[in-house]
Amino acid sequence: MKPELSDIQQQVANALKEDIGTGDVTANLLAANQTSKANVITREAGVLCGTQWFDQCFLQIDKTIAIHWQVKDGDVITPYQNLCKIEGPTRALLTAERAALNFLQTLSATATMTKRYVDALANTGVKILDTRKTIPGLRLAQKYAVTCGGGINHRIGLYDMILIKENHVASCGSITAAIQKAQQNKQQCEIEIEVESLDELEQALEAGAQRVLLDNFAREDLVKAVAINQQRAKLEVSGNITLENINEVAQTGIDFISSGAITKNIQALDLSLQIVSRTDTKRGK
Repeated sequence: MKPELSDIQQQVANALKEDIGTGDVTANLLAANQTSKANVITREAGVLCGTQWFDQCFLQIDKTIAIHWQVKDGDVITPYQNLCKIEGPTRALLTAERAALNFLQTLSATATMTKRYVDALANTGVKILDTRKTIPGLRLAQKYAVTCGGGINHRIGLYDMILIKENHVASCGSITAAIQKAQQNKQQCEIEIEVESLDELEQALEAGAQRVLLDNFAREDLVKAVAINQQRAKLEVSGNITLENINEVAQTGIDFISSGAITKNIQALDLSLQIVSRTDTKRGK
């Protein structure tokens, strides 16, 4: 899911306000008539994401800035590759630089981590899902980055899917009661229930669950869960999923694996904006 342009513009406006405050006192040391050309490069491999957020950071400072991308969101990038060329007033370029790179390197990190998990699931037929463990204020941005890395969005928030967890079950009294209440919901949301044991799985299936989240199951119990399920419900696995064990988990016969790691255990991609030339425009008489 990609956010609307208006959402991107608002996120960027908030970031610029946070960074600039009452004004960029360092950039203001430069001549107002100076223009520059710059390149953005990556120092490491990854998957690019966040070009629209990057663009908006510059355009909201100065609409005359020109940005020429040589890659697009979802492209695999390699060390020291030139990603884009930028040209415009030097003050504006330097004022927007940090916020623009923050968006680009963070969303690219999310896309890159997602692709690593997707690649680890190659040829298994199992899909990687994201979670709600996202950076506050960047939910849709990171969800979009997940799709750029080849992953699939789970529920976007608390409003578009019913996910019954242990505290919901405790509050309703039982798994059966919780599922029955969910089935009576008039919003026609997809319903999923989290279970923590094989006994709870059997209760959920008996109550008519069509999607079940197996939380922190050992591998041997996942095998048993698939046998118990007999394809009655879609099975999702979550908890203690790593790049080292994800393929083994997928081999048990489940349908989905969800992981918060692809949005929260990320390291910003090493990107750099480098000014390559500048020009002092002559003032009119």
